[in-house]
Amino acid sequence: MPNVSTQDPATTSANRTGSMIETRNIDYIPENERHGHVFSQFTLWFGANLQITAIVTGALAVVLGGDTYWSLIGLFIGQILGASVMALHAVQGPRLGLPQMISSRAQFGVYGAVIPLCLACVMYVGFSASGTVLAGQSLAKLVQISDSSGILLFGAIIILITLLGYRIIHGLGKVASLLGILLFLYLFFRILVEHDISALLANRHFSLSMFLLAISLSSSWQIAFCPYVSDYSRYLPRQTSGKKTFLAVWAGTIIGTQISMTLGVLAATLAGKGFAGHEVSYIVGLGTSGTIAALLYFSIFFGKLTLTTLNAYGSFMSLATIICGFKKTVRISSGWRFAFILLMVVLSTSIALLGERSFLHAFTQFLLFLLAFFVPWSAINLMDYYVISKGKYDIPALSEPGGMYGRWNKIGITTYALGVLVQLPFVSNGFFSGPLVYLFDDNDISWFIGWIFTALFYLAINRVAPKPVLTASRYPQ
Repeated sequence: MPNVSTQDPATTSANRTGSMIETRNIDYIPENERHGHVFSQFTLWFGANLQITAIVTGALAVVLGGDTYWSLIGLFIGQILGASVMALHAVQGPRLGLPQMISSRAQFGVYGAVIPLCLACVMYVGFSASGTVLAGQSLAKLVQISDSSGILLFGAIIILITLLGYRIIHGLGKVASLLGILLFLYLFFRILVEHDISALLANRHFSLSMFLLAISLSSSWQIAFCPYVSDYSRYLPRQTSGKKTFLAVWAGTIIGTQISMTLGVLAATLAGKGFAGHEVSYIVGLGTSGTIAALLYFSIFFGKLTLTTLNAYGSFMSLATIICGFKKTVRISSGWRFAFILLMVVLSTSIALLGERSFLHAFTQFLLFLLAFFVPWSAINLMDYYVISKGKYDIPALSEPGGMYGRWNKIGITTYALGVLVQLPFVSNGFFSGPLVYLFDDNDISWFIGWIFTALFYLAINRVAPKPVLTASRYPQ
């Protein structure tokens, strides 16, 4: 029988008094330790997306061949689609009181959930590496050191913040929101004053391939948050309105990301070939030199703190969930917490140092590559939660290999594998190009096909071989 008890009285007392250092890990958050307001979800995801990587992602729609007008529309459509899926995952946090990926054990089995968890770790490391490159460059310019030294220093800062945990991360989100608003107001003001934006928008050359690419870029950006979005809503009181949670996350991530990507589209259009490889310096160059430039570098650096910390925190949670699944426990020591965080941050920082010079191209391929593996997981998780189990789970059984969810759930694993395979003919990126991509002007829409197929197949197979369903959730005592 796994250890499913809550932590000792001293730990519980620390949580009740609002300690800034998080003591919970992947275990269930009891109701008497829940806190916060749903608006914090808006500020977290708004602030997390007002940052340089989102700017660069939006710029890719133009760098790779799209025009300004249709790129902006395509990006916005992708935001709505991807954020809707993401926000549905966020609602699970207050209801279950668990990190996002541990709930996958209900669909894949206690051991079977290792499959999407390993892929989540890869995703977190990749996103952390990309953010570390850009933040490291900004930090280097700010304190007058080399880019490599800036990357190493940023990695050390991320380790410290991730160790502190949940409250600090939400605090960063609020500060990042304020700084982001000031930064973007200033940059947009400079662009509007110095350039004729109406002329850029009037130059319209619709290309289906580029339009679909813009949709894929922004939707993949949003879907990539799905594996950890409820990690940051799980401390909210259980009775928090699901509708309000959805709207707070949905609005925050759409508004923040679209602002960033719009700036990226305008910057890339104005810069032309001078943008790729000089993303940070060009964005700062939109302002002026001296004090203003230093403030812009600081804003870019600080904006990356929030999102890169989210990735480091998520990687720690996923790795801990993998290890604890096989150890039959839901708790890890502070020493192991530090070791897991150190491992993941060191790995992402090493990748950042190695891939610094080819960031833009590598990040594009990485972002699109992720979709093929996380879309079917998302479809399975949401269909199970909202349609089949209707949000009712046996929380202690999620840590019991011999419990109702079992070790390996063949239905969930098989559906996931089919969901990945059905996408392959429609995948188009630097890693692989399927035989049917020509139907969509060689553009990758596999994510849409994969989500619909997986959701319907999982629903159908559970109608044929229904799984046990609870009448009410069971929580740890």
